[in-house]
Amino acid sequence: MATTVKEDIKHIVDEWIESSYLNKGDLFVVGCSTSEVAGEHIGTSGSARIAEDLFEELMRLKEESGIHIAFQCCEHLNRALVLERAVMREHRLEEVSVIPVRSAGGSMATHAYHHLNDPVVVEEITANAGIDIGDTFIGMHIKKVAVPVRFKQKKIGEAHVTSVRSRPKLIGGNRAVYTIEQQSSVTCD
Repeated sequence: MATTVKEDIKHIVDEWIESSYLNKGDLFVVGCSTSEVAGEHIGTSGSARIAEDLFEELMRLKEESGIHIAFQCCEHLNRALVLERAVMREHRLEEVSVIPVRSAGGSMATHAYHHLNDPVVVEEITANAGIDIGDTFIGMHIKKVAVPVRFKQKKIGEAHVTSVRSRPKLIGGNRAVYTIEQQSSVTCD
């Protein structure tokens, strides 16, 4: 199982790196049920080992793309997020007082808390993109407008994986211009 998990997350991280969806400084949210990765029901069989394997590859994504990563806690902590204090300050987020543990926060957030540089927990963020491993529902933390990303790798271990990015809202109706190419074809009265 460990080899499969490592290979699966590596493929997804590679797809994110090869995509044009991430920009330096973007906030990227990770929701993860290590229980689901192991083929168990969410919240029943958290695994520090699986969290470690996933964390290692997610840190590679951070380093190679220049993004900031926030790890979503489980529902017992109201889906609060673990991130680095410098990121919290840069994005003017508000720290809350809690330390995630396996039974209240989940294995992934707990691992992140103990391995990030100067970790803190915040209640909410507005991320540019993210990955949901095991149907943990990260949508509440994604900037409008959320757009699904269709990567080849759709599972990590036994867990269903959904990736998402955001794009600016399209406003203005049928006379609006959304691309430079459209601009040259528009005339005004």
